[in-house]
Parts: sequence; C-alpha cells; structure tokens
Amino acid sequence: MLELKDLYFSVSGRNIIDGMSYTFEKGKFYSITGPNGSGKTTLAKLIMGINPVSSGSISFQGKEISSLSITERAREGIAYSFQQPARFKGITFRDLLSMAAGTDDEAMLLALLRRVGICSLSFLDNPVDAKLSGGEIKKIELATTIARNPKLAIYDEPDTGIDLWTIQPMVRLLKREQKEHGTTTVVVSHNRAFLEAADIVLMISEGKLVYKGDLKGALPMLNDLSVCNYRKCVGDKDVGCYR
Repeated sequence: MLELKDLYFSVSGRNIIDGMSYTFEKGKFYSITGPNGSGKTTLAKLIMGINPVSSGSISFQGKEISSLSITERAREGIAYSFQQPARFKGITFRDLLSMAAGTDDEAMLLALLRRVGICSLSFLDNPVDAKLSGGEIKKIELATTIARNPKLAIYDEPDTGIDLWTIQPMVRLLKREQKEHGTTTVVVSHNRAFLEAADIVLMISEGKLVYKGDLKGALPMLNDLSVCNYRKCVGDKDVGCYR
C-alpha cells in the first residue's frame, strides 16, 4: 500500500531518517513511537511531502510519489493531521469542512459532525480562531481530515493539547474510521492508548526503524529507552505522555 525504500532525510550532513525501509499494509492501524528527536514526525512529513526526501523512494499503491507535491499526494488519497492545528481568523468551521468535503450540503456536513462526535449544528459557524479550546480545534482538524475519506490518514501526536478524557473517544473514532472505511491509519504518538489500539507498533530511534510488532514486544525496548518517562507512560493506563 505504502512502501518506503532505503529512505534518507539529511540536514547539515546529519541523517534524520537513516536508510529506512518498510511497507505499510492497506487498512491497518499503525502507531509510530520512539524518543523525542528520533525522526517520527520527520518520517510522517516525508510521506506527506512536507519535507523532500534526500534519497530513497516512497511508493503509494504502486506509484512512485517521492517527487509529487503535497497537493498531488492529497489527490492520491493521503491526508495529514498536524500536531498543532492551524487557526484562521475570519474563517468558520463550516468554511473549512465544506472545502475539505468538496460540498456545502448541510446534510453531508452534519453526517461528518456525527462521525467525529459533534452534536451541535451551531458548532459549524464557530470561527476557527484562538477562542477554541484544544479539544475543539482537534475535533475540527479530525473532521476536515476524515471529510476527504482518505486512503491513508496520518495523525501527528493527535493527543497534544487535549485532556485525558478526550483521548479514548479519539482512539475509538480513528479505529472506527479504519474499520468502517478501510482507512490505513498512521498515528505518531507516545500515548499508551494509541499504542494499544495499533495493529502494529513501529519504534524509531536515531532515524532507524528498530522495532515492528505488537505493544507487548515493544515494552522492553520502550523501558530501556527511558525517554519521556516511558515506564510510566506505557505502564500506567491512566497516564498520558506528552512532549
């Protein structure tokens, strides 16, 4: 579905992504974790085309996309949700959602609201500005990502800036989208909830893929890394782990 082959990304002579190869399977849920600065977000941005690859290749559904722009990759069916969603003065949620969905049909917009757990029609007319809470702006980001019905959805630390009570509903939402719409889902996160939800956990350290498998197998390595208080993060279900 998505194939990374001998992928490198270098800055000032330093390899941020160091010869990574991996194939993501269609319709599975992946969590990417690892120490701060290990290259997790950089990898996600390389897939989306936000950063250009230094060498190597990225293929999506059998098509080489390494040279494609962000817009072209979006047209191929790849969507990206940022760790810190953008806020736009003078633009409402309705405006953004209509652009993402390609329609201003209110019934369709309401169906999208229900998919992300927003019950109020009036929420559509909220300005996407600094007055929104972290949880509200995250719901907007999720809705605009899901509205495109992507084949591959990438979520960069979706738990950033939200409370612990919002995380499990978000996990259930992403799992439901994966199962009901066949969305290949990639979540960059330290949070146990997303690691538990994953079909496959990928661990990155110093730009290299050092583990692929289930969470149980990842625990010893996570504990050894001792980064971001991993012992607490993966050992206590009630504790989230943030940068």
